[in-house]
Amino acid sequence: MASDKVTIQELILTIRSFAQDRDWEQFHAPKNLSMALAAEAGELMEHFLWCESEKSRQFCENPEKKVAIADELADVLIYALRFADVACIDPVVAINEKMQRNKDRYPVEKAKGRSDKYNEL
Repeated sequence: MASDKVTIQELILTIRSFAQDRDWEQFHAPKNLSMALAAEAGELMEHFLWCESEKSRQFCENPEKKVAIADELADVLIYALRFADVACIDPVVAINEKMQRNKDRYPVEKAKGRSDKYNEL
């Protein structure tokens, strides 16, 4: 499937069907999915452990490393979308609402070029 032709809802339905076909819905409580998501995020982070920021950019340009990194990112996204499905959260709405709160917290005139937390700007 080409990425420009697949919607988030279609991905959610594909992931749901995968779980249903294997009778895994019994294991997909929000608690378990949130833990699996954290574990997969840790596996993604492991690729960059102990390297400098610039080196991490180079890892993403290396074809062999990129495949492994993409696999871990896919796991993170799969669990995030599965969590959204099980928790009845529309990920598009959640992202849009969070981005609006971020715009309010991090106005360009205060946050541009800074990594400070919003309450420290």
